Amino acid sequence: MESSMHDFILVGGGTAGISLAARLSEVPTQRVLVLEAGSDHSDDLRVKIPAFYAALHGSELDWKFRTEPQPSLNGRVIAIPQGKALGGSTAINNSVFAPPTKTLVDGWEALGNQGWNWDTLKHYYAKAYSSPLIPDGLDKQLGIDKWATKNDKAIGPIKTSFPGEYLHPIREAWAQSFDRKGYLMTNDPWLDASVGAFSNLYGIDPVRKERSYATNAYYLPVKDRKNLEVITSAVVERILFDHGSQPPKAIGVEYRRDGRTWTALAGKEVIISAGAFQSPKLLEVSGIGSADILRSLDVEVVRDLKGVGENLQDHILCDFVVEAVDEMQTLDALARQEPEAVSQAMNDFLVNHAGLLTSAGIKTFAYMPLVDSLSEGGLEAVKRLLEENQPSPAALETRKKRDVAYFETAKEILLDPTRASGAYLTAIGQNPVAPDPTTGGVTEPLEGKFLTVVAILAQPLSRGSVHAISRDTAIPPTIDPRYLSNPIDVEVLARHLLYLQDVIRSPPLCTLLKKPLKHFHSAADFNDLEGAKKYIKARANTMWHVAGTCCMLPEEMGGVVDTKLKVYGVENLRVVDSSVVPLLPPGNLQSTVYAVAERAADIIKEAYQLS
Repeated sequence: MESSMHDFILVGGGTAGISLAARLSEVPTQRVLVLEAGSDHSDDLRVKIPAFYAALHGSELDWKFRTEPQPSLNGRVIAIPQGKALGGSTAINNSVFAPPTKTLVDGWEALGNQGWNWDTLKHYYAKAYSSPLIPDGLDKQLGIDKWATKNDKAIGPIKTSFPGEYLHPIREAWAQSFDRKGYLMTNDPWLDASVGAFSNLYGIDPVRKERSYATNAYYLPVKDRKNLEVITSAVVERILFDHGSQPPKAIGVEYRRDGRTWTALAGKEVIISAGAFQSPKLLEVSGIGSADILRSLDVEVVRDLKGVGENLQDHILCDFVVEAVDEMQTLDALARQEPEAVSQAMNDFLVNHAGLLTSAGIKTFAYMPLVDSLSEGGLEAVKRLLEENQPSPAALETRKKRDVAYFETAKEILLDPTRASGAYLTAIGQNPVAPDPTTGGVTEPLEGKFLTVVAILAQPLSRGSVHAISRDTAIPPTIDPRYLSNPIDVEVLARHLLYLQDVIRSPPLCTLLKKPLKHFHSAADFNDLEGAKKYIKARANTMWHVAGTCCMLPEEMGGVVDTKLKVYGVENLRVVDSSVVPLLPPGNLQSTVYAVAERAADIIKEAYQLS
């Protein structure tokens, strides 16, 4: 068994791990090692071309995780793609770069995480990405002409742009339709996101129109640093501890590569950045987690920490697909894999950095409250719903404290008309991923042009878990998100879907849809809550925004890491990835993971007085 010595070892070269390594290695005296189970696919056209992201799901770049059967989704097993590549899930995701909201991030601090608030984190969001230059005279077409202020201070590694064709009519129609309803964001959402519609950014280079992600933005520009070593195809099997010290201290890791076992030792810290599924699994097989689970695995207990693998949260979405007018540009021909359309799109992209392949089709977003609850009758209905579904007083004390805290947060959001309980988006084309709500089978692409309209449960109360089932790291963990297990979630998502039915019938958005309105699936043509709930059980799917399984919370609430991201009761061990996120942002997760990594870099540098 061969060994090597480093200052910092990062387990996982994903979104957080590789960006944190780039920041730590800015200090030339610090030896930084990154161990990544996947490979570098930065030259892979499937990664570079934004519209090809779905082709990566189920490929060698995907861990291919699957859930336990989900009772609230008609017993369906849900696939949850997670990146197995340098850059992690930013190598295979849709590339949407969405902002958080101020009140949401302030909610992290309200849960007991002192110093994790918007005033602190906004600088780290801005440090991660660069705002796009907006071509002159296109504000109206981009749906941003009402913005009183624009963010021009973000100058970070991730390059962003408004995706696809600037003149596509969906942005302007979406903005005007929500404006007429009183729900249009009037500032750049990266400066002042609250509720309302906006045109979203993508992590796409505005010139080359290629994916901008953790690998090519953070790592490749600095890969030749002498103090930065990245080893791919390296599977970490356990964390090593000095058991003679109290509390126990992490001193390194053991990993396998090329059929051999290696040891890497850390002079300062081991940092786990393996993601919301793999980070808790690695902690458990190394002896950190619920003592009962560890004993069932025949693993020696290093630290009994019951929150490990608990508190799994994920965005769940439900969509419906409606027929669009023939004049609207969509991605439907690509979904049908029409040879002429695919050939033309490839030529447009490779020769001119233009055309259908320059985005995955999502151009508009909205963060929305429960609009129907703003009336007196609607408000009373929501209050009754909350009262009937308060956390059980019979729960274990740690679980009860956590559940009560999250319930109070959700209650504040649902009763506040200025806070988002749902997020909406559109995609220009049919959805080939979600199941047929009637048969439960695969939906075959149809002829014609379509618009997919999506409602996302922004703040789910349902909580699941992920746990190791074997000491063998090759065996995936058991994943049970318990989607929609909390009745409040079902009700809230159904109400948002009903409101979306009204939105698509509103001008001028409705002018982009054929008349009479025709749904791709007849089951989506519902007009009451019960119809919406039935449709959700058959159609809803994951947004792949898993978080919270090594949560930053007080330990008495089931937390795993403190506000310095240090694992409770263990020295020299931190977790830095989506698993520490205590509350999901309303939109996509990647910008928040970058912000957490950026802040972690400063926390660690300060701890060791590095500059």
